[in-house]
Amino acid sequence: MSIQTVYDTHEPQPCAVVLHVELPDGDDEGASSQLREPEAKLEEAVNLTEALNLDVIYKNIITLRNIHPKTLIGKGKLEEVEQVLDDAERVDVVIVNTQLSPRQQKNLEETLQAKVIDRTHLILEIFADRAQTKAGRLQVELAHQTYLAGRLVRAWTHLERQRGGMGKTGGPGERQIELDKRMINDRIVQIKRQLQDVKKERDLQRRAREKNALPVVSLVGYTNAGKSTLFNALVSDDRQTETEDAFVKDMLFATLDPLMRKIKLDSGREVLLSDTVGFVSNLPHELVEAFSSTLEEVTLSDLILHVHDASNEDAAAQNADVVDVLKQIKADNIPVLHVANKADLVQDSMAGFLSDATLISALSGQGIHRLKKQIEEALSQGEKDVEITLDAAEGRKLSWLHANGQILKQELDGQTWHLTVRLKPEDAMKFQAL
Repeated sequence: MSIQTVYDTHEPQPCAVVLHVELPDGDDEGASSQLREPEAKLEEAVNLTEALNLDVIYKNIITLRNIHPKTLIGKGKLEEVEQVLDDAERVDVVIVNTQLSPRQQKNLEETLQAKVIDRTHLILEIFADRAQTKAGRLQVELAHQTYLAGRLVRAWTHLERQRGGMGKTGGPGERQIELDKRMINDRIVQIKRQLQDVKKERDLQRRAREKNALPVVSLVGYTNAGKSTLFNALVSDDRQTETEDAFVKDMLFATLDPLMRKIKLDSGREVLLSDTVGFVSNLPHELVEAFSSTLEEVTLSDLILHVHDASNEDAAAQNADVVDVLKQIKADNIPVLHVANKADLVQDSMAGFLSDATLISALSGQGIHRLKKQIEEALSQGEKDVEITLDAAEGRKLSWLHANGQILKQELDGQTWHLTVRLKPEDAMKFQAL
């Protein structure tokens, strides 16, 4: 059951308490844990909570010297939280910004007498709220069911009830938990089958793209770094006819479903531009697995544009998180072009690691033409200039060369084309096979 559906839509905005738990050294998850201050981690948790339209009435950082197996948080800190809940007029959910075991979650709920969710559950809720397409909704549901399957043991009190046997002799019956587990596992199998159909459809679309031999450029980055704004800027800069824009809003995880558009670079070369889901620190592994078919688009790219929010103080930590996810999906061997976005918001200097990045403002259009030139240069690495002669009637081959290579010279001598074309070695071989 989602957080939102617990409440009547006519009631006031649900209220939440957000607790960031700073674990002992070495116990934090994620590549960027040591790069972020606890205050920044708490602020991100608050932003995630507000992304679900929850009103944060209290937020705090709890620093642990030792992890308490039963409740994660020690008795003294728990009493402080209890006092906050007692003083508050209304608290609908307590969000703990770390991963809780099923046992810890159950014990916290019993102690605090309130609904408690952890960071993984919170992110799953946001994804469920954002998913628009059938594929997106299926992927989110798969992640949620996988997460839920491991937490049934202590999730609800009704799970310990016994059901009578169906046979004539009766018998001890079957615990409700076993029935619930079976239902969840059956649903997981069903969703995976449906996602296989989605994967087959995407594979067909991918093969069609490969047949046209268009290079793929994928946008990746931390959520809210401005990927979709940059996608629209690149598409609009090339736009000849009206096409669908990527959804843009100042919110976390505004984009879940991949969107691809063909654009033309200044040289005339056509490429496919792909917008993907934004990443976040400690992205739940259930989501990474469930979104494998979506993230597969990144792994098959010819070039990755890593979009950074240059105005964010945690840009270095966000970079580490994105690099970590790229490693998880085995996309860390693909050429990367770093893009420092939101130049219009940079107050002083950018993070040092962005010194070689392409500085742009996707919102104002600053640096877009320079970025397109750098995309061209990156895709041209290893290419060679080839002299080609074609009959004037060979229009299909001529069109292919324009789409897949850089035309340096093109002259028509009677019924014969004389061209100098810059091609990658593999594209030169594909042309010979036409």
